[in-house]
Amino acid sequence: MINTLKNHIVTYPTPQNITYFWSFGFLAGFILFNQILTGLFLAMYYMNTTDNAFDSVEFIMRNVNYGWFIRYLHSNGASFFFIILYLHIGKGLYYKSYMYPRQNIWYSGMLIFILVMGTSFLGYVLPWGQMSFWGATVITSLVTVIPFIGENIVNWVWGGYSVGNPTLMRFFVIHYLLPFIILACVMLHLILLHIPGSSNPLSFDKKNEKITFFPYFYFKDFFSLIVLLIFFIYIVCYMPNLFNHADNYIKANPMSTPKHIVPEWYFLPFYAILRAISNKSVGIILFAISLGIFFFLPTLCSFSSKALYSSIDCILNYLENITINLIKIISKLSIDSNNLKHILKSSNTFVIMKKKIYDLKPVEYQDEFEVLNIEYSLVKFKNFNSNVDETWYYSNVLFYRQIFWILVVVFAALGYIGQLEVNTVTIELGQDFTVLYFLIIFMLGFTDKIFINLFGILVFLMYFMGLFFTGFFFNIEIDYEKLIEFKNL
Repeated sequence: MINTLKNHIVTYPTPQNITYFWSFGFLAGFILFNQILTGLFLAMYYMNTTDNAFDSVEFIMRNVNYGWFIRYLHSNGASFFFIILYLHIGKGLYYKSYMYPRQNIWYSGMLIFILVMGTSFLGYVLPWGQMSFWGATVITSLVTVIPFIGENIVNWVWGGYSVGNPTLMRFFVIHYLLPFIILACVMLHLILLHIPGSSNPLSFDKKNEKITFFPYFYFKDFFSLIVLLIFFIYIVCYMPNLFNHADNYIKANPMSTPKHIVPEWYFLPFYAILRAISNKSVGIILFAISLGIFFFLPTLCSFSSKALYSSIDCILNYLENITINLIKIISKLSIDSNNLKHILKSSNTFVIMKKKIYDLKPVEYQDEFEVLNIEYSLVKFKNFNSNVDETWYYSNVLFYRQIFWILVVVFAALGYIGQLEVNTVTIELGQDFTVLYFLIIFMLGFTDKIFINLFGILVFLMYFMGLFFTGFFFNIEIDYEKLIEFKNL
């Protein structure tokens, strides 16, 4: 047992080039611990009835020693949790950490994200303010779109014909239990992570390029934690209501509907998608797809690195066969030496094969010679990893990351639209950005498949241009000493 723990938290081999972006997982674990601990203390004083819930929260804030501090740690901790989760997911998207062999890590991480969203929604209802009550009413009413049984399910969830005391009690119990389920999922997430190992910015998996997790990354994570705590404590002490809605400090009143019902800020992009569609059923389906589509990213990006390189290898093998036939034709022709040298120009950019030209025989003019024999010495892409691989990787990554940043902008725009009042303009904007959102995610998924075709076409064009004009794809060894002797004859 001790050796197992040591292998996972002390001697765990970690890529030495990972950056502070890889600290978000640790920071998310710290915030989860904060939420569980502060939630336990709050549950000691909270009363889960519609008559006393709002007053019990105020009692914690005003009469319990440091109750205000614990409550604000918990409420602002939820916002910080989502900030870190969005950054953590963004890092995974940016560096394509969901690709083989880490697709199971991605699946478990997205499951954790969905559970955290559900837990935060249930927790938002518990203070029993105006936004809590009406948010619960609006969101739970979405279940009514299920044919035939939707109304019955909603009434079962409510415990009646409207959101009331049974609803609050059930939400409290589930909100109390879910963090421990999330904790179990986090442990599974870590186990799945340690099977293939951590990813890194350069996407290599060489064991000789890794170092032990302790002490190097302990200090790195500890520094990240200090920076997080500085911002976290500052918000809690000086701006505790920065992420909270003012209407939630008004006790829930079923007879008074707020002018503008909005969820917490971290739900706004998805809320904008939901309300952008006038048809309720279609809106809910798109809302569900907007979350679930991330589960299918590893499937959409079904090309593994090995498959991609095999595809490129097939292209280059085909070009190699063409080259051999062309060289055979050239060997039977009398060609101006300058032109031949120009055609067979040595290049360090792309190395497909290496050949040796010898047995130069003088012909009628001194500036011409005939290639009598060519010895083919095929090299199995000895510079493939340093040339074609790099060109493919960096070009594809550049294209992919440009799409990623567009997705970030669209997601932020949806969040901004979600907090605006409902009118014709905001609905049309929401529809436009919803289409962009799904289009860009599909482009992320199909980037490799799109780019492999573009890359293949580009290779063919560059190859033939290089063959006949610059020798761009050749690294042919020519005996220039014999050529010079020949020219001096």
